This record gives sequence, structure tokens and C-alpha cells, in this order.
Amino acid sequence: MAKRTRSAKKQARAGIKRSLRNRGVRSEVKTRVVKARRSFTESPVAESDRAALALDAIRSLDRAASKGILHRNNAGRRKARLMRQLVKVGGVAPVAPAAATRARKKAAPAPAPAPAPVAPAKKAKK
Repeated sequence: MAKRTRSAKKQARAGIKRSLRNRGVRSEVKTRVVKARRSFTESPVAESDRAALALDAIRSLDRAASKGILHRNNAGRRKARLMRQLVKVGGVAPVAPAAATRARKKAAPAPAPAPAPVAPAKKAKK
């Protein structure tokens, strides 16, 4: 069905812009992940370079997930697979930056329950 209202046409234009921008970010993520995987299997690469490439891939996955381009579970699954491959090769597992771990919001503590209001005592019947 053709889009008729102005708002629908505007949303269609915005969707096209978003998809182009998201495609570039997804492509960057894939490129970094592939480079990291190739460093694990192909030509002899220093362990520090392997770790650096893996860290770059993880950062790009986190960035894409935070922007909503990738689902956070999808990014987490890809990071886990990448880390598993790095550990299997014998590379040192890079530690996530402290800023990324602090960025996650913690749940607010539950408020203390208010004391139950005391009803006035009823007068006894005589």
C-alpha cells in the first residue's frame, strides 16, 4: 500500500537514512570480527596484536549494541565466540575496559517498607 500521509512519507525517508547508517556500522563490525578471527588462525601474529584486534572487535560490537543496531544478546554471543577462539589459540584474554562495566545501570535499591498505620482502638461495648 502506498504511503499517503505526510508523516508516513517522512518516516519512510527517515527509515532509509537509518538503514544506510546502520549498514555501515554493521559492515564495520563484521570487518573487525573477521580481522580478529584471521589473526587467530592465519599468519603468525604477536599475541599483543591478537588481543588488540579482539579488543577492537569487542568494542565495535559493544558500540553497535549500545546504539541499537545489533541486539545486545547478539553482540554478547559474538563476543563470547570470539573470546572462546582467542583462548583456544592460547592468546591472553583482554580485560574489558572499566568504563564499559561501569556504564551499566544498577537497579535502585528497594525502598524500605513504610510502617503500617495504626488504627485508633475501638471503644469496647458495655
